[in-house]
Amino acid sequence: MGILGWIVLGGIAGWIAKSATGVGAEHGCLFNVIVGIIGSVVGGLMFSWLGEAPVTGFNPWSLFVATVGAVAFLWVASLFGGRRR
Repeated sequence: MGILGWIVLGGIAGWIAKSATGVGAEHGCLFNVIVGIIGSVVGGLMFSWLGEAPVTGFNPWSLFVATVGAVAFLWVASLFGGRRR
């Protein structure tokens, strides 16, 4: 999968994760792409560790793996980030 595929998959996965968790709702499209790409890596590591297939290309399974990883990343980031006043 080329760089454009990673950007598109990351953008979709990041948007789904952001919508599901509500974390980073005030951020835009670039935030979605970055969270989704990080989520692809995190999800790939998590699923590989569990013995499942990681991100394998531009397909529904990879979108699922990237979204699960992005949700996990946003959850951990919200634990450490917190809200500043």
